[in-house]
Amino acid sequence: MNRRDFLVNSALLGAGVGVLGAPSVLDALTTTILSKEDFRALAARALEAATSAGAEYADVRISRNNSQFVATRERRVTGLADNETFGFGVRVLAGGSWGFAASWNLSPDEIVRVARQAVAQARANARARIRPVELAPTEVHRDATWRSPIEIDPFDVPIEDKVALLLEANEVAMGIKGVRFVNSMMMFLREEKFFASTIGTVTEQTIYRALPRMTVTAVADDFSDFQSRTSTDVAPMGLGYEHVLNAKLVENAPRWAEDAVKKLSAKPVEPGKYDLVLLPTHLWLTIHESIAHPTELDRVMGYEANYAGTSFISPIEDYLGKFRYGPEFMNVQGERSTPGALSTVGYDDEGVKPRDYLIVKNGILNDLQTTREQAPWLADWYARSGQPVTSHGNSYAQSWADIQFQRMPNVNLLPHPERDVTVEELIDGIKDGIMIDGDGSFSIDQQRYNAQFGGQVFYEIKNGKITGMLKDVAYQIRTPEFWNSMDLIGGPSTYFIGGSFSDGKGQPSQSNAVSHGCVPTRHRQVTVINTGRSV
Repeated sequence: MNRRDFLVNSALLGAGVGVLGAPSVLDALTTTILSKEDFRALAARALEAATSAGAEYADVRISRNNSQFVATRERRVTGLADNETFGFGVRVLAGGSWGFAASWNLSPDEIVRVARQAVAQARANARARIRPVELAPTEVHRDATWRSPIEIDPFDVPIEDKVALLLEANEVAMGIKGVRFVNSMMMFLREEKFFASTIGTVTEQTIYRALPRMTVTAVADDFSDFQSRTSTDVAPMGLGYEHVLNAKLVENAPRWAEDAVKKLSAKPVEPGKYDLVLLPTHLWLTIHESIAHPTELDRVMGYEANYAGTSFISPIEDYLGKFRYGPEFMNVQGERSTPGALSTVGYDDEGVKPRDYLIVKNGILNDLQTTREQAPWLADWYARSGQPVTSHGNSYAQSWADIQFQRMPNVNLLPHPERDVTVEELIDGIKDGIMIDGDGSFSIDQQRYNAQFGGQVFYEIKNGKITGMLKDVAYQIRTPEFWNSMDLIGGPSTYFIGGSFSDGKGQPSQSNAVSHGCVPTRHRQVTVINTGRSV
């Protein structure tokens, strides 16, 4: 298709102009054929086709995703991937049910066909619906833009430079006596997204994510044991290549390598009850599994039961506003606003500007994660608590080819509300305990009630002092008892943002990146087991 034909075929209908207003679209989404005006024209065409076919509501996402992966082991490159995907998806509400269709072909005829297909699917789905979908009202955002706060676009950095950095860090780690294997990698994502809906919202965003990582493995001289240390104190972030440079892989490699070697001679833990100090590099994962997942409203309502499980928070009326998650100083925030955090965006995939809210307030379950569809499910609770029925902005799709649905925001354990408690103070109050640094293996039941967590590095605490390193440590919890065993948390100076580059949910499964900011915590008399194995 040439330029003239495209412009003729995509002439805006009057209704489309009314929805989308004046031209202004993401520069990064342009191609040799498509310009700024063309994306707005395509979106208008999709929305007009959907409403003409009978849609009560429609939205369209046009996006380009670039992803890159570089991996090395010791002195060689073991993996390299550089991918790009570009297309659009149309979601509609017709007959009280959702329909969705997508395509990589951004031609005017195709976008009309796909929009009509989405409506046809919605009408087919309506035959089996139990109740019609109701959308919570939301503010209209016209020509809104947002961009991750990056300094260096990772896709502008040559692959050769990335490989050289990883190999240099590997070489330094291999220089530590006892180290036998070193794996290192970098992952990057750039998502350029245009969104428009029939309520008049138009947003354009560029979202970045970056993850540098190293794992060092030490092996005993007699091959009787091996121990690994992963760089979990360098979390994935919604930043650019500057995050890789600030991680200082070369400078930190000896420390991670020495930790792995020290674990070989560490004392195996004796099973029993211990007081625990959990550092944020470890605790973010416990928060993710035992707080963030069970407070997803679709999981609470049973919609994830077939794949990812349900939640112990059920029925809602017995928990919301009543259930004591933890002590009074425990406050857990849901947000998508922290600069550089993985779930941070300007607008979600329904065009909603997310707001900060307290999932746990003064220890009590106070709110749940919602989208525009889900917020009305809590209308009675919001009415009693004097809150408006509005989405928290927790809608997300991993690409243009996937339908958006509820995904968790950044879920954070906030610092001590009154003073700046230090890690030293947490340790000082322990007679017999363990401090855990870094996340490790974990296991949790489908209701997020019973769980077991390992870690990276473990330190023995005796009479308020760290006395040495332990190994083979894991602790077992029941979610309510565990969080109520917490008797002190760190202050603002101890806050750290951890997170995951990928978190699966849904059928078909989608991956979401999420951060969890938190402070160190102290828990009393937690069950610890020995995970030792023979080789």
